[in-house]
Amino acid sequence: MESREFHIVAETGIHARPATLLVQTASKFASNITLSYQGKDVNLKSIMGVMSLGVGENADVTISADGDDASDAIAAISETMSTEGLA
Repeated sequence: MESREFHIVAETGIHARPATLLVQTASKFASNITLSYQGKDVNLKSIMGVMSLGVGENADVTISADGDDASDAIAAISETMSTEGLA
């Protein structure tokens, strides 16, 4: 199992567009990928789950991946977070 913490710096937090990109990135992997925020865990492959968390600016989130391609998944998600200016 791999996990990584992110500090959200985007003024709008994880809103619809970046949430969609994160879900698309996570969906490329076989691993179970979870986004954790304020004690709640959701499947990062679910746009409704990600949006339901309401992650805003200055939030700290943890993304965990469990499976054969977990490290690749975390690396790809980290790149998406960086590219989109989220974290």
